[in-house]
Amino acid sequence: MQKLSDIVGHPLRIFLLTQDAELAASFQGLWPTDQLTWTVFSDGQSALEQVFVEPPDLVIAERFLPGIGGVELLRNLKEENVYRQICAILVLRDQDVPGLTSTDLATDALIIVPTSDDRLRLRTELGLKRITTTLDVNPLTRLPGNSSIINTTQRLLSNGADFALAYVDMDNFKPYNDKYGFSRGDEMLLMTARLIVNTVSAQQCQPSFVGHVGGDDFVFILPIGVIEHACERLVSDFDAIAPSFYDPADRKRKSILSCDRQGHELAFPIISISISIVQNIEARYTHYAQLSHVAGQLKRIAKATVGSNYVIDRRHQ
Repeated sequence: MQKLSDIVGHPLRIFLLTQDAELAASFQGLWPTDQLTWTVFSDGQSALEQVFVEPPDLVIAERFLPGIGGVELLRNLKEENVYRQICAILVLRDQDVPGLTSTDLATDALIIVPTSDDRLRLRTELGLKRITTTLDVNPLTRLPGNSSIINTTQRLLSNGADFALAYVDMDNFKPYNDKYGFSRGDEMLLMTARLIVNTVSAQQCQPSFVGHVGGDDFVFILPIGVIEHACERLVSDFDAIAPSFYDPADRKRKSILSCDRQGHELAFPIISISISIVQNIEARYTHYAQLSHVAGQLKRIAKATVGSNYVIDRRHQ
């Protein structure tokens, strides 16, 4: 059975809103108590007040409750910018469904009861996965964000897998953004994201993964045997495409005039990429933070070299 903590990355806190003691017992018996904490409410107003005090990870609510019903409560929750990230599941009975439309409902999942415990568990887990995946997606590139990067890497480490983790950093992106504006900067980021995804997909092997740390930083995971070939292709393709994002005069000059962080006007070369590669062989590493630390050391070496390049940690050899 899957651990709920594996989905959200920490022990789960659930608010359950129901007056049905049998339904409450069914939900509470789905997972071991060490994976989550249940708080059961018999009315919607008490639950809503507690959400604002100590937000849970998941709210499961029946439609009909004293005071505020489940439909209204979940709508109030999803209309609040601060609390809309809370996963919400509405519980209906067969007789509750007629007359309802999708515009009436603000929920991440729907459960019709009575149903089997297996279906109850599956629908709850799917609702959690949907909301956590959506929240962790970078809004520009639609690539997985930090939580997915860490969880994916840690899962490979825990399984003792051999793999290579590559950090991609764009050189001279800030001056480009300052001169051409955020819109063209976003176009450059999207191009880079697509290049990385296409490069990783072309290897057609597992494990494979692409994530967007944020800004101009990306990561990808591939087997050790193909990582260098992938980086060579990525560097070549990026250097071939990046100049086309510059105005003709800057492209001809192979640089732009922009200000550094101290406000001094300088000439900055065409954007390049620096890739630092950490290899996990024979369970050399056990935690994501270890890989991140080594990658940071390699990043300084890679960025000290002019132009696109990659640096790979071979100390295990």
